Amino acid sequence: MRLVLSFIVALSALAQAPAWKAGSAAVSITPAEPVWLAGYASRTKPHESVRQPIFAKALAIRDEGAGTTSLIVTLDLVGIRRAMAEPIAEEISKKHGIPRERVLFNASHTHSAPVVGDASSYLYRFGDKPERMLEPIARYTAFLRTQILEAASQAVARLEPATLEFEQGFAGFAVNRRRVTNRSWPGPVDHDVPVIAVKNTAGALKAVLFGYACHNTVMGDDSVHGDYAGYAQAAIEQRHPGAIALFVQGAGADSNPLPRRKPEHLERYGNTLADAVDEVLAARMRSLAGPLKASIEFPELRFQPPKSRAEYEALAKSSNQMESLHARRMLDAIERNGRVRDTVLYPVQAWNFGGGVTLLALAGELVADYSLLFKSTYGHGKLWVAGYSNDVFGYIPSQRVLHEGGYEGGGAFQFSAFPGPFADDVETLIVAAVGRVMNNIR
Repeated sequence: MRLVLSFIVALSALAQAPAWKAGSAAVSITPAEPVWLAGYASRTKPHESVRQPIFAKALAIRDEGAGTTSLIVTLDLVGIRRAMAEPIAEEISKKHGIPRERVLFNASHTHSAPVVGDASSYLYRFGDKPERMLEPIARYTAFLRTQILEAASQAVARLEPATLEFEQGFAGFAVNRRRVTNRSWPGPVDHDVPVIAVKNTAGALKAVLFGYACHNTVMGDDSVHGDYAGYAQAAIEQRHPGAIALFVQGAGADSNPLPRRKPEHLERYGNTLADAVDEVLAARMRSLAGPLKASIEFPELRFQPPKSRAEYEALAKSSNQMESLHARRMLDAIERNGRVRDTVLYPVQAWNFGGGVTLLALAGELVADYSLLFKSTYGHGKLWVAGYSNDVFGYIPSQRVLHEGGYEGGGAFQFSAFPGPFADDVETLIVAAVGRVMNNIR
């Protein structure tokens, strides 16, 4: 009888044992010297002050049943390029044994953080001695890489038994910015606030992973800060001492926080988002079970055919500065490579928790149409759509936005090394890749 009771107690203890381990970390990536800030073409000088520290944060999740570890890194930056993300992911894999499909990078897209990596598209703003600006950017990029790896290492080192819970709230300050200039266009937005709460075995909140789909463009001054997302993270951490709040940017490429441009809007929208997260945390949330299945794919997207060399030579003489500089970049590409690059690899990544909730992470500045489409396809209550993940290289228009045109439809690529706009099949190719990745994690 005692043996039977002991066996029952052992089974009960096994059934109650946490299926997860989790660890989180926050490491400052606040620049130590004046450096050019990304996001606005109108800036004419490096940053002058720090309104708020900015961070690289990491959440490591170990699936005890499957014996696998996954890591999400969130960044208070306008973006991270694949040329930087992939080597960092490779180093994380070598050091911690985490495969590429289980490493996810997401940038908040704050327009009040430093330029990172290749700064060639900013050269025209640096005056007659661009090295004065390029050298601080190079130093900051090296510093950032070190800090991301440090955040990852700390998160893995802090793994402890944990529970994971999920639910969604709402926040309403995102406005479709395309309707501001053309009220005849549709105005889709994604107001969902997805939340994953990470608690230790005593029930204490240790980390909050939350998201929203809206540009971080409240302010456009020369001060460093995380914009509304930075203020939301700070508010959550202040309200829940000991917890680390990590923000995930959604499909907010065509959404702005409105009204804006006043410092008080930073705290207003930050607190609004933090309130939405707290409402979720205070209500009943769904427990997440394992296994955590992960998949990633890099399909190739096509741009519309580049212009001829003669056409670029003519455009290089344009009085329109942006048009002229873009043409010169295309001519430089022809000189170096014999052609203009007209395709780009596009990271599509998905994590599925126990056959239920899926975090779908897509590259680039993703418009709201994609989030609404994929939630309709895969379940509004079961899908979390993140943009700005693994490679932020430009806008990702839906077929509707591509045909409407405008900044998000292709005009923004004047600031890039791509010919732009995308070819007509951009949405078709992304939808197909998402379908394959979602099938892989079923």
